[in-house]
Amino acid sequence: MIVVTAASGALGRLVVERLSARTEVVAAVRDLSRAPAGVAVRHGDYDDPAGLAAAFDGADEVLLISSPELDAATRVAQHRNAIAAARQAGVGAIAYTSFLGADTTATGLTEAHHATEQALRDSGVPHTLLRNPFYSDAFVPTIVDGELTASTGGRGLNTAFRADLADAAVAVLLDDGHIGQTYDLTGPLWTHREVAEALGVVYREVPDDGPGPVRWLNAQVRAGALERQTPDLERVLGRAPRTMAEHLRARQFGEMRLTSGPNG
Repeated sequence: MIVVTAASGALGRLVVERLSARTEVVAAVRDLSRAPAGVAVRHGDYDDPAGLAAAFDGADEVLLISSPELDAATRVAQHRNAIAAARQAGVGAIAYTSFLGADTTATGLTEAHHATEQALRDSGVPHTLLRNPFYSDAFVPTIVDGELTASTGGRGLNTAFRADLADAAVAVLLDDGHIGQTYDLTGPLWTHREVAEALGVVYREVPDDGPGPVRWLNAQVRAGALERQTPDLERVLGRAPRTMAEHLRARQFGEMRLTSGPNG
């Protein structure tokens, strides 16, 4: 039996859906009213250690999906609760959705993940680290009047689609050979200019005048911070991850079908 934490979130739902067709899965959620349908559900709140231990009872493996909490100290405490509960429940292994770069830096986005990885090592529970990149789903360019614009200076992004990362998590959970491994997962490197060329639209670099978080991300891209590449995601999937151009072509095709109707 595999227990998936934070199973009401976007990634958790994808993992539960894929696992349910292949093995016994339990969705652990804080809010039972938001639980995925069609699978066993248990209450699992990162702030409730005893409840987590009950949620993990009988589990061979746990997928610990990182908490959405923004405060690093709170997030680390929640993850430690989950790790301690898994150990108390006698869980055989934990797979943890960490973040790319958590092994090299312990500040900002990686702070809580760095500490959680250390907590896993200290726990003695066998585990696998899935260091996810930013989700491509949040970076899909918008094409307006045949033009694609960005403020990324032509630099590359190593994002990956949530669906591919869910498939990678499922592959890891279903094969004991991944236990003890660490995967630095990166999607196929892409630039906005290359995507525009692939789709046959105009590309234009524009001033970086978006909201603060967007400007920060754009600055990271322009500095080359999202250009790291590894073969890990393709290796775990056993296939190539989806590219941004493929995603946009598929979406355009779907929109064309909706517009033209079944008879063209």
